[in-house]
Amino acid sequence: MENQPLFTDDTIVFGLLMLALGFVFYTESLKGGFWEKFYKIVPGLFMAYMIPAMFTTLGLIAPEWETTTSSGEVIAHKSSLYYVASRYLLPAALVLMTLSIDLKAVFNLGWKALIMFFTGTLGIVIGGPIAILLISMVSPETVGGVGPDAVWRGLSTLAGSWIGGGANQTAMLEIYGYNQKLYGGMVFVDIVVANIWMALLLIGIGKRKRINKWLKADTSSIEELKEKVSTFSESVKRNPSLTDIMIIGAIAFGTVSLAHLGSNLLAPFFDNFVATIESQTTRNVFTFLGSKFFWMISISTLIAILLSFTKAKNYEGAGASKFGSVFIYILVASIGMKMDLTLIFDNLGLIAIGVVWMTIHAILLITVAKLIRAPYFFLAVGSQANVGGAASAPIVASAFHPSLATVGVLLAVLGYAVGTVAAIGCTILMQLAAAS
Repeated sequence: MENQPLFTDDTIVFGLLMLALGFVFYTESLKGGFWEKFYKIVPGLFMAYMIPAMFTTLGLIAPEWETTTSSGEVIAHKSSLYYVASRYLLPAALVLMTLSIDLKAVFNLGWKALIMFFTGTLGIVIGGPIAILLISMVSPETVGGVGPDAVWRGLSTLAGSWIGGGANQTAMLEIYGYNQKLYGGMVFVDIVVANIWMALLLIGIGKRKRINKWLKADTSSIEELKEKVSTFSESVKRNPSLTDIMIIGAIAFGTVSLAHLGSNLLAPFFDNFVATIESQTTRNVFTFLGSKFFWMISISTLIAILLSFTKAKNYEGAGASKFGSVFIYILVASIGMKMDLTLIFDNLGLIAIGVVWMTIHAILLITVAKLIRAPYFFLAVGSQANVGGAASAPIVASAFHPSLATVGVLLAVLGYAVGTVAAIGCTILMQLAAAS
C-alpha cells in the first residue's frame, strides 16, 4: 500500500470534518480565557481550513491515495467530498447568500474593486518572469529544462490557474505542451502556494481594522452594503418554520439542478463552437467557455440575482444566508483536506518559485491598495478572484460578511474571461526570462 490514510470512507471523513467545524465554532463561542484570546489572533475560518489540513498531514484522511494489489496493480482512489462541496454546496451557498443582495449597492462599491482585481492579475503576469530571474541566480537548474520539459512551460499552467481557473490551466497545458508526466508537480505547487496565500489572507481578515487604518482606506461603501443587508435581514427576521427551511432548501438545490442542467447543455455547445475557430490562439483564449464549472457558477449567480428582485429575498429573514454559510464552511474544510503540509519539502525548488511569484503578487497589491486607499476587502477578494477563482473568492468575501459573497463571484467570473490571454502574456515573459 502507498500513502493510504487511516480513514478512506467518505462518510467517516465527512464526520471528522464536521467535528472539526463544530470544535471551531464551539471554542470560538467561548467567552474569556485562552480561546477568546486565540481567536482574536487566528480567525475561525482559518482554523476551519487548517484542522483538516492537519488531519491530512497526520495521515488520518487524504484527498487521494493509491493502493497496490497483491498482483502489483496500482489502484488510484479519490475522495468525493471536495467535488460534492464545490459542485453542489458552493452554488447552493451562492444562491442563499445572494438572495438579499442589493445589486445597486454592489456596483456602488466603485472602481477600486476592479483596480485591485487587475492589480492582482498584473502581479501574476510579472511575478512569474521575475521569480524565474531571481531563482536562476541561486539555482539555475530549478528553472531549466528543454523542449516539453522546460520549467517555464510548466509554470504557464500556474499562470492560467492563478489568473483564471482550472479551464485556463488546462488550456495553457495544451498551448505550450508541457510534459504531462511532470505536470503533477506543477499542480502540487499550485495547491500548496495558493492555499498558503489563502491562509494568510484569512488571518488578515481578523486584523482588517488595523490593516484598513494603515492603508487609510475608505470602507464606507462596504459598510453601507453590509448595513443595507443587515437592516433588511432584521426587518424580515422570524423564527424559521419547517416550511421555511424546506422552501430555502428548494430554492438552493432547485437552482443547483438548473445550473447543472444549463452547464451540461452550454459547455458542450461552446466547446464545439470554440473548436470550429480557425485560429489556435483565439481558440485557446475561449477555452473556459467549455468548462461546466464556469457555467454552473455563472448560472447559479444569475438566478440568485434574479431571485433577489422577488419575494424570495424575504427568506433571508428565516436564515437563508446562515444555511449558505454552513455550506461555505464545509467547502473550506474540504479544501483544507487537500493540503499535506509535509509535502512542501519534497518540491522545494518549484515551491520557492511559487512563493517568490506570490510574494510579488502580494507586494504589488499592498502597494496599490496603499496608493489608492483601497480597503483590505478589495485587496483580499481581488487577489483570491485571480488565484483561487470561483471556488474560494466567495469564501474570502463572505468571511467579511455573507452579503459580500457575490462580489467575489463576479470578480472570479471576470478572471475566467481574462485568464488565458493574461497567462499567455505571462508565459512569453517567462520564456524570455528563462532564456536570459
